[in-house]
Amino acid sequence: MTKLSVNINKIALIRNSRGGKLPDVTKAALDIVRFGAEGITVHPRPDERHIRYKDAYTLKPLLPVEFNIEGYPNDKFMQMVTEVKPAQVTLVPDPPDALTSNAGWNTIKYKDFLREVIGVLHASGIRASVFIDTDLKFIDEVVHTGTDRIELYTEAYAKNHSSSPEKAIEPYHKAAIRADELGLGINAGHDLNLDNLAYFHHHIPNLAEVSIGHALISDALYFGLEKTVQLYLRQLGKV
Repeated sequence: MTKLSVNINKIALIRNSRGGKLPDVTKAALDIVRFGAEGITVHPRPDERHIRYKDAYTLKPLLPVEFNIEGYPNDKFMQMVTEVKPAQVTLVPDPPDALTSNAGWNTIKYKDFLREVIGVLHASGIRASVFIDTDLKFIDEVVHTGTDRIELYTEAYAKNHSSSPEKAIEPYHKAAIRADELGLGINAGHDLNLDNLAYFHHHIPNLAEVSIGHALISDALYFGLEKTVQLYLRQLGKV
């Protein structure tokens, strides 16, 4: 069964826009779990424009579900995750000024770097996932980093789904098959939404987790947070 992990960055972004504590990021995370989500994701960035590093420390002991922390593995990030010890760390190759994640790792060029980072995560008992495109050569190489899972970067799928869902899903299906053959767990995320999630879920075998933030929090402005979480769970066949 595919787990829904909700990225709460946008809730933190609203909080930070006015200062103070509203909306309450911790309460929102716990409510999202109460409404049925099976994971919480955060992606702290160096400028802490949304999720702050201290949010990760606050959330970890309170969450009854899997905690996934995404980010680029610089020294500050690695210190934080090895202290917080979330269930999973998703390694993303974002430059410091990235507005949002926009590419997967070149696992050929950065194989040794990723192997070293993943070794540190494993030593702290943390599952590792590598954000990656569907290029099979990168998937073939990522297995040599020691990662437990990959997270398929789904922007291209989301962009092309409405015009040709069969064509849009094809490289992701092939990538998932190859990853499964290599013994890698499969996550996915980026621009998945109520229009394209069910189709993606139906056509990707052994999909362990989807991480969804921007679209889900945007939908919650119209439907409310509880109903929105239920709508996304429904796309995964859970409600």
